Amino acid sequence: MTDGETTPSPVGDWSPEQFEACGHEVLHLLREHFEGVRDIPVSRPLPARELLGLLAGGPPDRSERFAQILADTRRLVMPNLTHWNHPSFHGYFSNSASFPGVLAELLSSALNVNAMVWASGPAASALETVVLGWLAELAGYPADADGVLINGASLGTMYALAAAREAVPGLNVREEGMCGVGRGALRIYASDQAHSSVDKAAIALGVGTRNVVRIASDDMYRMRPDLLAEAVRADLHAGLRPMAVVATVGTTTTGALDPVPEIAAVCRAHDLWLHVDAAYGGYWRLVPELADVVPDMSLADSLVINPHKVLYAPMEVTALYCRRPDALAGTFRLVPEYLRTQPDSGATDYMDRSLQLGRSFRALKVWWIIRSYGVDGLRERLAHSVRLARLLRSWAEEDPDWTCPAESPLPLVCLRYEPRWLHPYRATEPDGYRKRAAELNERILTIVNQSGDVFLSHGELRDGYAIRVSIGNIRTMTEDVDKLWRVLRKAAAQADQPD
Repeated sequence: MTDGETTPSPVGDWSPEQFEACGHEVLHLLREHFEGVRDIPVSRPLPARELLGLLAGGPPDRSERFAQILADTRRLVMPNLTHWNHPSFHGYFSNSASFPGVLAELLSSALNVNAMVWASGPAASALETVVLGWLAELAGYPADADGVLINGASLGTMYALAAAREAVPGLNVREEGMCGVGRGALRIYASDQAHSSVDKAAIALGVGTRNVVRIASDDMYRMRPDLLAEAVRADLHAGLRPMAVVATVGTTTTGALDPVPEIAAVCRAHDLWLHVDAAYGGYWRLVPELADVVPDMSLADSLVINPHKVLYAPMEVTALYCRRPDALAGTFRLVPEYLRTQPDSGATDYMDRSLQLGRSFRALKVWWIIRSYGVDGLRERLAHSVRLARLLRSWAEEDPDWTCPAESPLPLVCLRYEPRWLHPYRATEPDGYRKRAAELNERILTIVNQSGDVFLSHGELRDGYAIRVSIGNIRTMTEDVDKLWRVLRKAAAQADQPD
């Protein structure tokens, strides 16, 4: 079979020959897609009802030809995606699925290993141990810390804070639940720039969003350790129970870097658990000029960091670490009889370190990527993104109608269009100025994203609305950033026309 035809029998799967032939067709489709990726829209927004109408219909009673399934995927699905793996995707946190990672994902999916206990996937668990050590070394975290690969940083923060809750003296939430907490609410501290996953963790853990204390950040959007210390002291005086602090290395809106050493000193003074959310920012220390800019994360009791954000791994793979031995397992380990195995020195049952029992073979794609590019290759690719971001900032700073309202050493650029006619309103009508600027930049973002040429997102800063540009796709080159700048300026000229 060479044309993708499938004639499955009433039972069983495709034959290996059919699988290979159809696989060739999928790879050919992907080759064509990436060869012409710069010629396709990053996004083609359709109204939800229209898109649902294109895909609606009941399940087929009879098997369909794979060639038709693939054709429908090409015609209906792919054009109506927002293509995160496009060199002109700069929204949210630009990430990449590199080709070595994609192929490893294919292999791990085909093998369909469940890496829950060591015996259920020995090489998968062994490789997870190796990869966790590599990733910790790249991030500057103790390589012997307990670690686990999970599917996202939001869950990683929740798992870390669950371990922090278990470490609070006098609590036994694991057995008694939150009903046994008694007087004095638990408190979690994070900056006013920290990710919403902190609040979600508070919801899931029974701490409550009211007990997430947001600490003001400085003029560079970094948590202020002095205000953190004041908040902790005030809560202790009020009979509340400080539980943990969440510092961020690479905030969502601006890419700010919280001062981890100073925050860690406050935590030590009050015996508080320090969790560092470095989902975005943790691996940029590989770039030599940023090695001393990205703060020391080895001081954290727990750390979450995302290879799928920065190291070109297909989603989903996140590394969670804890330097307190057995704290994660002490929080989550629960072994029913059917999962009991013979002890094996050196073996780790990774199901013990999170809530997840069914666990995909995530380590393989990270292993392939690091080996395919090498640490030096990863370092140069990350440095390339930093250079591109600096180039974009320089163009904006040289243009009298554009500003960079927030700075970051990471390749996350905040931009705002502020035409010269708007400048006088700054002093005379500050609120009106802010409103007009926000409306103008919202229109620009809408025009850009509807064009399909580029995809961006936005953030809200203290002084107003900002357009966010994240640069990090492995395929993004100088010509793509040049195109981005041209598209932005054209959209600004269009948005700035009188109504």
